[in-house]
Parts: sequence; C-alpha cells; structure tokens
Amino acid sequence: MELKINQQTKKFNAESLSIQSLLDLEIPNKQNGIAVAVNNTVVPKLKWNEFLVQETDEILIISATQGG
Repeated sequence: MELKINQQTKKFNAESLSIQSLLDLEIPNKQNGIAVAVNNTVVPKLKWNEFLVQETDEILIISATQGG
C-alpha cells in the first residue's frame, strides 16, 4: 500500500491499515497531543481503530506544540 503522509509518499506491506495501526508504525512513542486528518477531514481519536485508510488517501498528522 502506498500512502501520502504529510506530503511524503510512503509504502507499507499491508492491504489495509487503520489510522491507529499507521500511527503505531510511524510514531509509536509520540501519540499524545496529535490530530489526524484524512483527505482534509479530521478523524476523531475514538475512530482511529476502526477508520481504514485507502491507497489514494492523503493523511496529515499534526502534533501540538507548546510555546509562547
């Protein structure tokens, strides 16, 4: 499966991936304070386990930052 994540194309050896599975592969230790959008639509964290991404999806992973 080939996905576009944060404007970068990446390949995965899977026929289907949930958002949670994708995050476990991409950022296993930094999953607090993030938001995920698929095709410009934010997916609520409660749906990450059941939401399956498709080969043509554009995924945006956003991390919250602190600062002043």
